[in-house]
Amino acid sequence: MTEILLRNADTILTMDDTRTELSGADIRVRDGVITEIGTGLTSNGDIHDARGCVVTPGLVNTHHHLYQTLTRAVPGGQDALLFGWLQTLYPIWSRFGPEEMFISAQVGLAELALSGCTLSSDHLYLYPNGARLDDTIAAAQEVGLRFHPTRGSMSIGESDGGLPPDSLVEKESAILEDSIRVVDAFHDPREGAMVRVGLAPCSPFSVSRDLMRDAALLARDKGVMLHTHLAENDEDIAYSLEKFGCRPGQYAEDLGWTGDDVWHAHCVKLDGQEIDLFARSKTGVAHCPCSNCRLGSGIAPVRQMRDAGVPVGLGVDGSASNDAGNLILEARQSMLLQRVANGADAMSAREALEIATRGGADVLGRRDCGRLAVGKRADIAVWDVSGIESAGSWDPAALLLAGPTRVKHLFVEGRQIVRDGHMTTVDLPKVIERQNQMALTLQT
Repeated sequence: MTEILLRNADTILTMDDTRTELSGADIRVRDGVITEIGTGLTSNGDIHDARGCVVTPGLVNTHHHLYQTLTRAVPGGQDALLFGWLQTLYPIWSRFGPEEMFISAQVGLAELALSGCTLSSDHLYLYPNGARLDDTIAAAQEVGLRFHPTRGSMSIGESDGGLPPDSLVEKESAILEDSIRVVDAFHDPREGAMVRVGLAPCSPFSVSRDLMRDAALLARDKGVMLHTHLAENDEDIAYSLEKFGCRPGQYAEDLGWTGDDVWHAHCVKLDGQEIDLFARSKTGVAHCPCSNCRLGSGIAPVRQMRDAGVPVGLGVDGSASNDAGNLILEARQSMLLQRVANGADAMSAREALEIATRGGADVLGRRDCGRLAVGKRADIAVWDVSGIESAGSWDPAALLLAGPTRVKHLFVEGRQIVRDGHMTTVDLPKVIERQNQMALTLQT
């Protein structure tokens, strides 16, 4: 039995069902589970003084392409819209292999951890030169984050009218066969699971209607979740209308891609009827504000989605379109964009933090995470509010207005992943050095 005690936190933002906030309180953790929250708690285990800190649930990242940390700020894609951006980067990504996937995932997950993230999804949809989903899962196991990778795919290449080069697409029979393999090998449906696997054809413009339908049938047979990109920008809508004769929401519904076991990335261009559809069916959305800004896609109607009852989580998206992976800054950007679109009272700092914690956990089907309550998993972020970023703040718990952008301590399943702002699980300087070497090789 292992036990830890977080003691004397200035503020605990629990994000529990009543959104309880506590002052001068403690959290006891035993064997990866929160066992008590209160004041004056004692423990014979490891004690961590949280005086001068705000404690929150670990943040949850619902959409990422971890391999893209190797291709940040590529000159040819810096000022391109989505389709042009992809066409610039596809030839570079085609040179990746297993080591590139592993190292880029380590860097991306460590970056997330330092920004307070304890649970991340990943959408890996290309597998060049022997790369497999196994590579990113191995990276997550070393870094120590809770992980929800998805077996993505592309099956329609340029010669068949698709966007990706033929070298990056796979036969649909092989996609389904490997999807079965990774689910059987890695998916853990139990509460407290460190790894769950989803199925995720890349997008309506890179896979066939048959693959979308078959993936949905397979996912439900295996009891795993579904994920894809949807309604990301105006080009996306135009493509759907031209090729399918309907909007993306209708296309998704027709193929079985709505329900509480489905979450779609972006959804910037959903209209009112599609929002109502997602609300009725409890279909989730991964909101990626920085990437949507970077690619000029627009501002997702998050306020309208939330008001209608659509489950919404937060995602940093790939590091080639963000180009960062800082989840606390992503939450701040989400709050600011909703204010730009709807007024200064459209979203509070606490609501944006809720989206980034329990909101994302619920989208991923992880109601055992994303909140601090007895019986929930001990995924905990500790933020030092005694520094310059919070100096003069009247409300240090309003982290997204005035607060640190790097976590002090981070615990996943009760294990300390970040201590005093530094990773405890991987030699990060060496990992970064290796990634930089790889990036230089790709440029030659």
